[in-house]
Amino acid sequence: MFNLFAIHIGFLEFRFLDFIDIFLVAILLFYIYRLVKGSIAFNIFIGIAFLYMIWYLVKILDMKMLSTILGQFIELGVLAFVILFQPEIRRFLLLVGKGRTLAKNKFFNKLFQQKTEDFTPEIESIATAMKDMSETKTGALIVITRSSQLQFIASSGIALNADISAKLIESIFEKNAPLHDGAILISENKITAAGCTLPLSEKDISPKRLGTRHRAALGISEQTDAVTFIVSEETGNISVSENGNLDYSITENQLKRKLKKAFTTEQ
Repeated sequence: MFNLFAIHIGFLEFRFLDFIDIFLVAILLFYIYRLVKGSIAFNIFIGIAFLYMIWYLVKILDMKMLSTILGQFIELGVLAFVILFQPEIRRFLLLVGKGRTLAKNKFFNKLFQQKTEDFTPEIESIATAMKDMSETKTGALIVITRSSQLQFIASSGIALNADISAKLIESIFEKNAPLHDGAILISENKITAAGCTLPLSEKDISPKRLGTRHRAALGISEQTDAVTFIVSEETGNISVSENGNLDYSITENQLKRKLKKAFTTEQ
């Protein structure tokens, strides 16, 4: 039945399904590139792809010895791929699951549409604290969870389970406070922990002057679907990291909208 959609080019037959196949593979490669670009994983991916092409070429040329040696590496390819790209695979699956959840949320948001410019007291408190810390150049790192409560991050800090308030956030990040170097974790409208340690990103970030806080914010956004807000201790600029991307130096209005989006999509 599908031969009706086939195009004959010389001795080749190009079917409509072949076009769909190529299109889907191109999309998959594009998303893989987005996940690994700028990290060490990208160089590893290029190396594996190059090795596979060499193996395929020597197999066509019937170079038995080299083909056998390279074939041993290729046979372990799936296992090696999972081990080497565990953070990227985890992030990809999180994005796929998150995409389905967000689609569902958008449907219900349209069904029960409300005003979107009203900000909750929690959002106002975080925004106020970040604005005050920005003016005094007090470094801060605030992680808002979504589909997971990130217990492995919470366990690296001090449990609080406190209500969100601007005064509390500012006191935690006070330069002489014992917890100011870590991150605070916000889940289910509570500050669940403070002084938390985040995984550092391996990406080359720009501008080069961005420090450990920005690298930590990128690291957690690469491995989870959490949204992280940063106040730079050097410049006082406010930034946000999400899905492995860093939005550097956002305005107060942008901050509130991104906070609202983060709280709206929190599970």
